[in-house]
Amino acid sequence: MSHRNARLTVHGRRLLVERVSGGRPVAHVAAEMGICRATAHKWIRRWRAEGEQGLHDRSSRPRTTPHRTAAAVEARVCMLRQARKLGPARLGPMLNLPASTVHRILVRHGLNRLAFLDRPTGQVIRRYERDRPGELIHVDVKKLGRIPDGGGHKTLGRQAGRATRSKMGFDYVHSAVDDHSRLAYSEIHGDEKAATCAGFLRRAADFFAACGIDRIERVLTDNAWPYRKSFAWRQALADLGAAGKLTRIYRPQTNGKVERFNRTLLDEWAYLRPYTSNNERTAALDDFLHGYNYHRCHTALEGQPPISRVNNAAGQYN
Repeated sequence: MSHRNARLTVHGRRLLVERVSGGRPVAHVAAEMGICRATAHKWIRRWRAEGEQGLHDRSSRPRTTPHRTAAAVEARVCMLRQARKLGPARLGPMLNLPASTVHRILVRHGLNRLAFLDRPTGQVIRRYERDRPGELIHVDVKKLGRIPDGGGHKTLGRQAGRATRSKMGFDYVHSAVDDHSRLAYSEIHGDEKAATCAGFLRRAADFFAACGIDRIERVLTDNAWPYRKSFAWRQALADLGAAGKLTRIYRPQTNGKVERFNRTLLDEWAYLRPYTSNNERTAALDDFLHGYNYHRCHTALEGQPPISRVNNAAGQYN
């Protein structure tokens, strides 16, 4: 959702307009979609006045902020932070500002984490992010042991589960994460061969297109053989009009966004609870992905879910 409390996405607003334009009463359509009539009438008015652009969110930022810290003072805070690497508790008395105000200024300018700064120059070097959705997609594969029927060691205990796990094999979770929005797509396969990777990339592109990311410009992967040498992977990239990029050897940090998503995948899906079968765990993946993309608060997105950035970008570039 674009706003934390918004009941409709941009797609939901289009459905609202289509149903009302088809002659149905606004009150009936509003009840179906779980919104009040006033909200429904608001989006109908905006659509009639502005067309498609009227269905996108507007900024809730006030036109003027009379009590905001002066720009010169904010610049002074940033200069001292980068030059002396001091925290809000020490910068505040130096500038006659509350520590909480200094902290908000540092957050606003992306200087609140010293770990992201280059020590000699004070420049932000650890945090990077592409400017628009689709500019860069991170792709990776996570290998997971299959769960035997009746459960593995998390259900039966380590000693009992060890005997049931032998010769079960592995699942390969293929994942793609958009660099700008963090929108994610995953599939479970029985291998990570070239044809499987190429097919996954095409389906991931279809998923991103359905969410509003019409074009993928670059795809970043590690140096596994299917990404480096296979014709099927190169053909999939060519069909999408995308360029392939490889990380530095032995530097998984370069592909950090999908690597971090893999960790979330394990914590909030694969190891969330003791599953009693492999099929049960597989069936839970779709619900996790929907929650991750549409409802889960993302700290790097100021508490918003990934789909909010796609919707906001669509409004910006349309």
